[in-house]
Amino acid sequence: MYCCFLEHTWVLLRFNVHYCFYYEFKVAFIHLNFSSPLAGDITQKGYEKKRSKLIGAFLPQAPGKVFVLNGTLFPTYCTTFDQSLVGICHFIRDTRSSNMSVLLCVADVHTEAVQAALAKQKERGKMAVPMPSKRRSLVVQSSMDAYTPPDTSSGSEGEGSMQGEGTPTSSQSSINMENWISRAIHGSTTSSTTSSSSTQSGGSGAASRLADVMGQTHLENHSAPPDVTSYTTDSIQVERPQGSTTTSRSTPKYGNAELMETGDGVPVGGRVSAKIQQLVNTLKRPKRPPLREFFVDDFEELLEVQQPDPNQPKAEGAQMLAMRGEQLGVVTNWPLSLEAALQRWGTISPKAPCLTTMDTNGKPLYILTYGKLWTRSIKVAYNILHKLGSKQEPMLRPGDRVALVFPNNDPAAFMVAFYGCLLAEVVPVPIEVPLTRKDAGSQQIGFLLGSCGVTVALTSDACHKGLPKSPTGEIPQFKGWPKLLWFVTESKHLSKPPRDWFPHIKDANNETAYIEYKTCKDGSVLGVTVMRIALLTHCQALTQSCGYTEAETIVNVLDFKKDVGLWHGILTSVMNMMHVISIPYSLMKVNPLSWIQKVCQYKAKVACVKSRDMHWALVAHRDQRDINLSSLRMLVVADGANPWSVSSCDAFLNVFQSKGLKPEVICPCASSPEALTVAIRRPTDDSNQPPGRGVLSMQGLSHGVIRVDSEEKLSVLTLQDVGTVMPGALMCVVKPDVVPQLCKTDEIGELCVGSIATGTSYYGLSGMTKNTFEVFPMNSVGALISEYPFTRTGLLGFVGPGGLCFIAGKMDGLMVVGGRRHNADDIVATALAVEPMKFVYRGRIAVFSISVLHDERIVVVAEQRPDSTEEDSFQWMSRVLQAIDGIHQVGVYCLALVPSNTLPKTPLGGIHLSESKQLFLEGSLHPCNVLMCPHTCVTNLPKPRQKQPEIGPASVMVGNLVSGKRIAQASGRDLGQMEDNDQARKFLFLSEVLQWRAQTTPDHVLYTLLNCRGTIASSLTCVQLHKRAEKIATMLAERGHLQDGDHVALVYPPGIDLIAAFYGCLYAGCVPITVRPPHPQNIATTLPTVKMIVEVSRSACMMTTAVICKLLRSKEASAAVDVRSWPPVLDTDDLPKKKPPLLYKPSNPDTLAYLDFSVSTTGMLAGVKMSHTATSAFCRSIKLQCELYPSREVAICLDPYCGLGFVLWCLCSVYSGHQSILIPPSELEVNPALWLLAVSQYKVRDTFCSYSVMELCTKGLGLQTESLKSRGLDLSRVRTCVVVAEERPRIALTQSFSKLFKDLGLHPRAVSTSFGCRVNLAVCLQGTSGPDPTTVYVDMRALRHDRVRLVERGSPHSLPLMESGKILPGVRIIIANPETKGPLGDSHLGEIWVCSGHNASGYFTVYGDEALQSDHFTSRLSFGDTQTIWARTGYLGFLRRTELTDASGERHDALYVVGALDEAMELRGMRYHPIDIETSVIRTHKSITECAVFTWTNLLVVVVELDGSEQEALDLVPLVTNVVLEEHYLIVGVVVVVDIGVIPINSRGEKQRMHLRDGFLADQLDPIYVAYNM
Repeated sequence: MYCCFLEHTWVLLRFNVHYCFYYEFKVAFIHLNFSSPLAGDITQKGYEKKRSKLIGAFLPQAPGKVFVLNGTLFPTYCTTFDQSLVGICHFIRDTRSSNMSVLLCVADVHTEAVQAALAKQKERGKMAVPMPSKRRSLVVQSSMDAYTPPDTSSGSEGEGSMQGEGTPTSSQSSINMENWISRAIHGSTTSSTTSSSSTQSGGSGAASRLADVMGQTHLENHSAPPDVTSYTTDSIQVERPQGSTTTSRSTPKYGNAELMETGDGVPVGGRVSAKIQQLVNTLKRPKRPPLREFFVDDFEELLEVQQPDPNQPKAEGAQMLAMRGEQLGVVTNWPLSLEAALQRWGTISPKAPCLTTMDTNGKPLYILTYGKLWTRSIKVAYNILHKLGSKQEPMLRPGDRVALVFPNNDPAAFMVAFYGCLLAEVVPVPIEVPLTRKDAGSQQIGFLLGSCGVTVALTSDACHKGLPKSPTGEIPQFKGWPKLLWFVTESKHLSKPPRDWFPHIKDANNETAYIEYKTCKDGSVLGVTVMRIALLTHCQALTQSCGYTEAETIVNVLDFKKDVGLWHGILTSVMNMMHVISIPYSLMKVNPLSWIQKVCQYKAKVACVKSRDMHWALVAHRDQRDINLSSLRMLVVADGANPWSVSSCDAFLNVFQSKGLKPEVICPCASSPEALTVAIRRPTDDSNQPPGRGVLSMQGLSHGVIRVDSEEKLSVLTLQDVGTVMPGALMCVVKPDVVPQLCKTDEIGELCVGSIATGTSYYGLSGMTKNTFEVFPMNSVGALISEYPFTRTGLLGFVGPGGLCFIAGKMDGLMVVGGRRHNADDIVATALAVEPMKFVYRGRIAVFSISVLHDERIVVVAEQRPDSTEEDSFQWMSRVLQAIDGIHQVGVYCLALVPSNTLPKTPLGGIHLSESKQLFLEGSLHPCNVLMCPHTCVTNLPKPRQKQPEIGPASVMVGNLVSGKRIAQASGRDLGQMEDNDQARKFLFLSEVLQWRAQTTPDHVLYTLLNCRGTIASSLTCVQLHKRAEKIATMLAERGHLQDGDHVALVYPPGIDLIAAFYGCLYAGCVPITVRPPHPQNIATTLPTVKMIVEVSRSACMMTTAVICKLLRSKEASAAVDVRSWPPVLDTDDLPKKKPPLLYKPSNPDTLAYLDFSVSTTGMLAGVKMSHTATSAFCRSIKLQCELYPSREVAICLDPYCGLGFVLWCLCSVYSGHQSILIPPSELEVNPALWLLAVSQYKVRDTFCSYSVMELCTKGLGLQTESLKSRGLDLSRVRTCVVVAEERPRIALTQSFSKLFKDLGLHPRAVSTSFGCRVNLAVCLQGTSGPDPTTVYVDMRALRHDRVRLVERGSPHSLPLMESGKILPGVRIIIANPETKGPLGDSHLGEIWVCSGHNASGYFTVYGDEALQSDHFTSRLSFGDTQTIWARTGYLGFLRRTELTDASGERHDALYVVGALDEAMELRGMRYHPIDIETSVIRTHKSITECAVFTWTNLLVVVVELDGSEQEALDLVPLVTNVVLEEHYLIVGVVVVVDIGVIPINSRGEKQRMHLRDGFLADQLDPIYVAYNM
């Protein structure tokens, strides 16, 4: 008979019972027909159509509303119906005949839904996900041998896992299901390896497609020097420092591989490019519709924000009313407190069994009687009150908190201790046994104990012996735990209480009875306090609901320390003198059927289990015959609130109904630590009153409303009721937001309970207590529905017809993605439905959300079976993504597989969710497979920037103002007006200056070279250098037969020989080119670069030392290059004795003095021409800026091959006459303190170094400052320490260096940087006078839009920029728009243009590319001052007039360099500088030592060097993706993890990103792991 509840407008009338039985049998028969293999392949639609046709005859054709149950149509007969509820989900009490064994399992329905969703995805177009590349060693380590199979205990709270477990269906149907899935995904003829087969091919087709893509997307670079490397047949080589910053930096393996080339000449390897093409093609697939509205995120970068869909379902029902439970009927013989009940049974029936414990063989281990429980509890109570501390100062007083630490296999000892505490009036806090000092969640338990003021822990003898001990035998303090006194409660260790001592037994009152711990979503542990009156009332309500009677037997499989296991198995059982059979978890692992056997053996009336235990029993029951469950009148399913427990319940009933199990026996309940038991289904004798079911649309649930899934049967959630409200309680459903407003009848909300039988507070947390335990629900007009407070249960659900409660999920499992709610349990169920048994362990799946870029993102982590292959796992992962997308309409951000048994466990073997999340965020999860899908998930990126048309010149330019701002131009001091006694000025050529110095100051030392021990290796006076140069000039004329103007390559190590050879060339009228010699340990990679420079510079001969001569002719050299094509090689160790007849004097100072060749950071080899005029002007400018005179000493620790490093090493001393102390950077690898010790020893005031030298000192000497101080190192005399660079100042490094050596006397203001580039080797140099270098903070997001916005230090997205030194004398700078070539205003970002007497005169190239030549070296502004000829540096920067004044009294103009134009990446219409992204990435994980980024086909590729085990490689992929999204609003396309030293770095310490890109595409990096983000 159906109940009519008018207040909910649910009307269900009675069917003819016989008709129903016949109808249900017929429906079952149809189901059976359809599920049999003989039915043929039938589509979902066909299935629905055929079934409705067959069962149509059995449906009464009376008018009424039709609703759905498990996919079956039913009519409703309505007498009254609220029109606002049209479309709401309808419920029915499912009529089951007692002899019917054919049931459609909900799990199978969901599996079918998943397969249908996957098939649907296939129809849309197959998603070709490129498989990640993994180094073989990483794959091998993930093989079967490396892992033990997981502990069979590994069940999460809802699911179990067993070796070889299967679904409850037969093996045949599961095989059919797998075939069905493979057909659904791949089509009947396609093999399962299709999606990755293309990755094994050569990929030439993909490469050509890629070239087309690149051809369309390639951005023209205006400022790149010509790539003179591609004229040679050899592949592009890396310029590599001889001794780079660390000895562990191995050399990249890219050399002479045969490469394909794309349209723009970039070499491409087949495998990598094919995968990237696959990724590009996949990402071209249409995504979800773009969002329309935006919000401003603090700046003009507009982040898209999710707007509610106007078509989304909204709640339409009437406002719900609070549901009242039945009256709590007070029975006269109910005890007045639980202690009184124990006293009664302990004295009246001392022999009655209270608790039977089992050993791991399933044999009874111990029977605790009520008499023993009573006497032992008294003994414990007496001892903790009187035997701890002294008589005057007892350790424990009534009301104090005590920890109960008992293992899961010893419920008797726990029970004695618990009741002992109740009798002593102290408050027990039951917790798990800490097995190690690093248990998952153990630290938070410690915090709880500390906040509760716990000082004593009660434990058992066996547990005490098993705790970890220190060498002295003491139990160590666990991490985060307070200091505890461990007290063993076994009787033999306790004193007998005196005869006159007796515990005071009070009636239940408002004092705290016990504290139950609760782990929150974030991993924190709270203590829920339960009062004595609540404890008693709860036991009474359970007794009434479950119909408990005296001496009943109850089998308990649950944890007896908390939740349902504690309430039924320890508390209510004692109130009713019941006999509890406790099944330990260890026994369940060995024998999953043990609880069923005990039910049969003891003819138990009640059993308390979880759905996991039912699932395990299903798997193991096949061998058992003599099972009879007819004695059971109630099977309490503790996790019935998990919507997916319905499948275990149905399957269990399906199998065990034939063994005597009655359908009405299964009683799911809903509970929470705060509200205790919220609802429980009552056991009933009436089998015509079966449970309620609801088939809800998941889409509706995600919007918080209840709807029938009317169209597609894919995304449905079948809910079973968890019974009605507890006796004496009031229940309502409120919106999950902060304000507790009542929901409508068709709305999902949080259940709230008003009752005495709930928790009272979170111990010590009054604020959280108020929000949870003192809630006053309001109706729509804001009026309170009750004067008494309600408690939030943390359960999401609704109250259905007949007052039945339905739970759809938990607040803790709620993930709000894009404004829609998803429940973690639902996602787990969908993942498990995709071939769960084959690749991952059932119940070992963690689902949680992380916050990235202003929204929650879903992460799925599963334990992988050791026998599954890489490809299988990857196939499974891509299917899971498609299934979740199809069923839940939500994207998974990251799917990770970890080795079996590695996810942190809760004490009962489930997954510790918050700890897993923490490990994921820290990068300590060590997955063996990762698939990131940021492209599909992240839909709230800022809008791509549309570039605005530039304003025309007429409306902009007014005198020296641009758009109301001063034109950004500045200049150094004027060389012409500077009066000084510079004798060298009267000479036009450096060769003449040297001859003059040899005559006037012949014995003045110009150069001193130090070796690694800090002693002088050699030195040169003016006359020695002059004479040596003369001999070299003679050699060039006699042996080399060279003419005036011939080019000579100087291949020398850093030292004196190089300087002498340079001036020898000038004396002979030749043009020198300095070339770094090949590295003897690495000839294959370094020699081709030498050969290339020699050929490109058209050198007529080479000069070098005897050692290098030998090296050039070695076997290794001939293997690397064709040694026969070298020009003549002259050995300067063997010089002629005679002087040249006449020294060459150039006729014109504008002729070529030398060529300066270097490899740029973009991998281009470019040579620039320096005339004699420019060289002399350069030396004079530096002399004036640094105040260099013959009496000065300057320490130089730089590579002497190009740029300012060469000028300082070879030229400046001859021009200015000062002594240069030369320190080759390679010597610092042997002795990192060499440079600083030399600076100290020679009392040097000015020193120059590179970033790589500074980094080596910072890393190598960080811990040695004290010992250096004791050795007398003193840097207090240093006036300027200049870093020579061609990049944005590395402010973090210079600050670290300053801070580190501050104690050794280094003044912070002494450290500064210089700036030079190809067109002008030194634009800025701090020098001696003038204001300190300034630092400003700019908004990084504004820089992306080519704008400068100054912000405060520490503000979000702020980027510190340091001034690049003072502008050199004779140098003029203007900031121009790189596209329009118009001048820009002050503090505007643009290209730095320079006009100077020491500008280079052009590129030296074999092509004679005149257009590029004129663009870079002879540019003019498009308006304003159109006469001046400027050179374009190719660097973006801005000028800012400061408040400081320089030496001339003028206000100081500071130049800030932002980055190279040809390195900047155009992404989403914005300009990104690689260094900014790299800085963010390096910060993410301690194992990332270096990082480089580049783009390929508009995909951002991030390469990170891993300093750690290869197992950590996959941890980095999510972290890198997250940080780039959060800080730069970019999606990373590919993450490449490589070994230390793979990222190439040039002699100036700059990353060669383009070489890296070429190596990656040619598949020459040997990466540890390559992840392709979807």
